[in-house]
Amino acid sequence: MTHFPPGSQAGDAGEAERQRLDSDGKRQHNWKRFGPYLSERQWGTVREDYSADGNCWEYFPHDHARSRAYRWGEDGLLGICDRQGRLCFALALWNGADPILKERLFGLTGPEGNHGEDVKEHYFYLDSTPTHSYMKALYKYPQRAFPYAALVEENRRRGKHDPEFELGDTGVFDDNRYFDVFAEYAKASPDDILIRLTIANRGPEAAPLALLPTLWFRNLWSWGRAGEGYCGKPVMAAVGEHEIDVQHPLLGHYRLAVDPANAPAQRRELIFTENETNSARLFGAANPSPFVKDGFHEYVVGGHKTAINPARVGTKAAALMHFTIAAGQEITVRLRLTAHAEANAARDPFSDFDSLFVQRLAEADAYYDAKTGPLARDESLAVRQAYAGLLWSKQFYHYDVRAWLQGDPAHPMPPSGRSTGRNVEWQHLYNRDVLSMPDKWEYPWFAAWDLAFHMIPFARIDPHFAKEQ
Repeated sequence: MTHFPPGSQAGDAGEAERQRLDSDGKRQHNWKRFGPYLSERQWGTVREDYSADGNCWEYFPHDHARSRAYRWGEDGLLGICDRQGRLCFALALWNGADPILKERLFGLTGPEGNHGEDVKEHYFYLDSTPTHSYMKALYKYPQRAFPYAALVEENRRRGKHDPEFELGDTGVFDDNRYFDVFAEYAKASPDDILIRLTIANRGPEAAPLALLPTLWFRNLWSWGRAGEGYCGKPVMAAVGEHEIDVQHPLLGHYRLAVDPANAPAQRRELIFTENETNSARLFGAANPSPFVKDGFHEYVVGGHKTAINPARVGTKAAALMHFTIAAGQEITVRLRLTAHAEANAARDPFSDFDSLFVQRLAEADAYYDAKTGPLARDESLAVRQAYAGLLWSKQFYHYDVRAWLQGDPAHPMPPSGRSTGRNVEWQHLYNRDVLSMPDKWEYPWFAAWDLAFHMIPFARIDPHFAKEQ
C-alpha cells in the first residue's frame, strides 16, 4: 500500500482511503481486520445468560463483569479488537476515589431504569474512516468517586412519567473536576496499529490518575470445546520493560510496544493476569489459578500485590502508569501494536509515529471533503461526526444458539427449562460477524428495517460493508 507523505495534495490523500477500501473489498489487504468492534456491554445480555429463569440482567450484572470471564464476547472502554474478537485493546482508569477500576461503561438494567435500560456515562465518537485507518473518541472521567449507587437508587425511585436521573445531575462534574480522555488510532498497515492516548485535566487543581492501556485475549479455552473458533490457551509475556509479546494460535504473533518517552509518571510497570473467572469472589469456589480477571482491580484499587503474576506472563496485560496531572495540563501516551512479521527490532517503533498520525488525519480530511461536498465547515464537521457514530458502532457479535442451549462440556449443564425456553426455535442460528449496531451499549435487538435504514447513509461512505449487512 502506498503511503502518502504529510503535505501531499488533498486529491492524493483522499485517494488513499478509497484505495484501502477497494483493496479490502477485493480481499487483497485486510484493512478492516482491526476496528472498533469491541462491545460496550457484554454483561447483562441474553447470550451470557445461563440462568434458570432467563433473567439476564440479574444473572450477569455489572458487578460481576470485572470478575467473570465472558462466554461469547468482550467489552471495554474506547477499545478495538480484531474482527473475530480474539485480541482486544481498551483503556482502564482509576482516579484514586472510585470503588472499582473503570474498565467498562456503566448503566442501568431494564428493571433499574425508570425508562428501561440506559447507559449512564459521557462518551463521544469523534472521527473514523471507513477502514478505521484513523479513529478518535472521547470519554469524560470524573475525578470524584463515580456515583454508581446514586444512579441506581434515584432512577429506581422515579416513575415512568419522571425524567431520568443522569450522570450530570449527580454533581460529579461540578467545577469541571473531570478528565477528558481521548483515544486515537492510526493504521500504518492492516496489522500495524498506532495508539495515542491524550488525557487533559479540566479541573481547577492537580488530580491523580492511574492509566492502564490493556491488552487481552477473549477466553476461548475454558469451555471444554474444540473445533472452529476454539483454541488452546494463548500467551502474553513481557519483553524488557517496554514491550509485550503476544502469541495467539489462531490470530498469530504480535508485539505491543510502549513508548519509553511517554509523559513522566510517578510509577510505571507492565502487569499481567489471566482472563479467567474469579470463582472465589463470585461463587465461593477455589480458583485454579491465583491470577484472575479482576487482578488489575485488586492490584491497583485494592493494593493487593499478589494479585498479578510476578513472572509477567498471562492472557491479560496492561502498561500501568500513575500520574498526577496539573490543572489544565495534557499528557500523551503512545503505544504501537504490530504483527511480529512486520516489526523491525532495529527500528524505533515510534520514530515515524507522529508523522503517520499526521498523514492518516490528512487522508481522512481529504476523504470526507470529497464526500461532504460544498458544505459550510460546521455542517461538514457535523456530517463527519455522524459518520463516526455509524463507524464506531460496529460490533463483533458471536452467538451460537445451539451451543448456548446445550451448554459447555467443562461447565455445569444448563437448567432443564432451557430445552423449552428462549430461542429453542432458533437452533439453526450461528452468529460470528461484525454487525452495525444502532446502539452499541444497548442489548443488540434490532429489526431488519432498522438495519436497512441506517445502511442508507452507510452506503455513501462504505457501500461494500452496507451490502454485506
